Amino acid sequence: MSRVAKKPVPLPQGVTATVAADAVTLKGAKGSLSLKLVAGVSVAQDKQTLTVQAGTAELNAIAGSTRAHLANMATGVSKGYDRKLELVGVGYRAAVAGKALNLTLGFSHPVVFAIPDGITIETPSQTEIVIKGMDRQMVGQVAAKIRGFRPPEPYKGKGVRYSGEKIELKEAKKK
Repeated sequence: MSRVAKKPVPLPQGVTATVAADAVTLKGAKGSLSLKLVAGVSVAQDKQTLTVQAGTAELNAIAGSTRAHLANMATGVSKGYDRKLELVGVGYRAAVAGKALNLTLGFSHPVVFAIPDGITIETPSQTEIVIKGMDRQMVGQVAAKIRGFRPPEPYKGKGVRYSGEKIELKEAKKK
């Protein structure tokens, strides 16, 4: 069996698991998340831990992925996830208005991003965006979509970047 799948998933304090034949549901302080299981992969609960077993050798990789998803879900329903973005550039701003994120990114038009359900977006300053949610995949996907509107360019470094992301700047063309 996969080395990742062999490791049990500890459930944090206040998280409860419901294991069915084809799905696992975790409930915690932030809400509940559900994971549909692939046929041949089973999950067993022992007090505050979950263990994943694969039916055949071909399902080892899927068992490892299932264990990683369960660990991410356990963290998500108890603590949640967040991702920070920075806007670098003259006149680049962000503001939240209801269920939409308004971005001014140097285009001739404002970019309006509809905030999906299960995600909260905050703008502590005009050049910072904080994306929060309990589903790790969804938080990362929303951050990638927002970054995709204006990725950092390699000459001046202007654009939307992840907090702490290093942009390697190219040298300007020489005459």
